[in-house]
Amino acid sequence: MENKKVEYKSNGVVFGNYWGSGKGVYKARSLKADTLETLLALNEQGIADGSLDAGMGYESLIGGFIEVTTTTTIDIEGKPFVNEESETHWIGNIPEEEEDFVVDCFYMM
Repeated sequence: MENKKVEYKSNGVVFGNYWGSGKGVYKARSLKADTLETLLALNEQGIADGSLDAGMGYESLIGGFIEVTTTTTIDIEGKPFVNEESETHWIGNIPEEEEDFVVDCFYMM
């Protein structure tokens, strides 16, 4: 008997406007969902309402760079077999001239 479960999880960074002036990158909150579409929508909503920031406290968020990990677990005869695959996504509206900076910060966190 085979039983399959798929879960989507995102981790990444947000890029936003500091209070007063300047811009910068900080860690994004981790999110989970049952579908990729739902997860991406949650991340986009978090950019729009500022809730994706994991603690920096930006005046407003501009966008983010996230890694989505898809975990598929299949139980075969009572034994779990797990496969993980990752892909990256841009969210929000990060200016092209800031993309390298954001990606560098993502890989340093």
